[in-house]
Amino acid sequence: MIRPLDVVEPESVGLSSDRLARIDAHLENRYVAPGKIAGALTLVARRGEVAWFSPLGRMDLARDKPMAPDTIFRIYSMTKPITSVAMMMLYERGLFQLDDPVHRFIPEWRDLRVYRMGNHPNWITEACERPMTIRDLFTHMSGLTYDFMERTNVDRAYRRLAIGRDRQKDLRSMVETLATLPLEFSPGTAWNYSVSTDVLGYLVEILSGRPLDEVFRTEILEPLGMVDTGFVVPEEKIERFAANYTRGPDKQLRLEDDPATSPYAKPTSFFSGGGGLVSTAADYLRFCRMLLGGGELEGARLLGRKTIELMTLNHLPGGADLASLAPGAFSETAYEGVGFGLGFSVQLDCAKSQTVGSRGEYAWGGAASTVFWIDPTEELIVIFMTQLMPSRTFNFRGQLKSIIYPAIVDGGERVG
Repeated sequence: MIRPLDVVEPESVGLSSDRLARIDAHLENRYVAPGKIAGALTLVARRGEVAWFSPLGRMDLARDKPMAPDTIFRIYSMTKPITSVAMMMLYERGLFQLDDPVHRFIPEWRDLRVYRMGNHPNWITEACERPMTIRDLFTHMSGLTYDFMERTNVDRAYRRLAIGRDRQKDLRSMVETLATLPLEFSPGTAWNYSVSTDVLGYLVEILSGRPLDEVFRTEILEPLGMVDTGFVVPEEKIERFAANYTRGPDKQLRLEDDPATSPYAKPTSFFSGGGGLVSTAADYLRFCRMLLGGGELEGARLLGRKTIELMTLNHLPGGADLASLAPGAFSETAYEGVGFGLGFSVQLDCAKSQTVGSRGEYAWGGAASTVFWIDPTEELIVIFMTQLMPSRTFNFRGQLKSIIYPAIVDGGERVG
């Protein structure tokens, strides 16, 4: 059952209606009307209430379908925080520690090595400085990579072997293939966005003894009432599934994935904890409310408050930001003044990141330009949904922050 969201007057939660209206004006005039995106859906919640919830444009241009409040989106890497929560639920049961070596649970990874030179399958490698730990997977300091990076011979091998791309395989097969490839760097020495969270999804399966989709459904989605979130879009919901687009060399939108023929409309055995879910803004809001609520929503407790606090600390070594550990690497956030926790980016210094906000806000995004962030200081949740690949095309996060934070009109803490 789809629950309509109640939207309150922004002023009742310390926000300005006039200033929030700038969201739609900006998106409509700069992006929707010129055809840079098909449509968008923006949600702003504060102090437990939704103060702005506005669909714009189209969810499907070819079928002339307007964006709707219950549109289903590919959230891609916004799956990562959900996988991280699933893993930390197992942490709370004493099934692992963050400094446990990954090879304790994946024996084939005991002798992973680091790339020096060569091409697949003829590698010249060297020993790791230390074993990869579970925290390395959470923080993307594992030495793994993504095939779309197109920076090294290692990610070229990921493309050749279709790492994480075959929806008819499973997480076990991915882990077995990764055992044959070198790491980009010794674990813990650098930051590189990667399939690390897919490996966490596999560890969820190993530790729980159940498939990841079942763990998600029974331990997270059903308890939170996330009724439209999953690895597959059921036939009866395809009408609500948005089309996905890219921009061609001519700057015109091109169809990337038609909802009617999408792989998401078909069964899968590859449950990507790094990027496999579809969801709605309303569903993802429930997940964010659980996080902001210290691990609990409406009587359903997934995690303890102290666990959420641990997850949203900066876990990069020495309190570093991404800029010092990830030169040239792709990220869903800025590098300067931004750290990384157990599944989220973490704002460390607004001046360094050159964005308005609060120290301690945590966030991430998805490959189709979806964005969310949670600001505990301001009791603020923002969710932005669209379907445009790649996410680096436009800086929606920075632009929305510059519009939404000035809409806070009551007192609060100084930015920092």
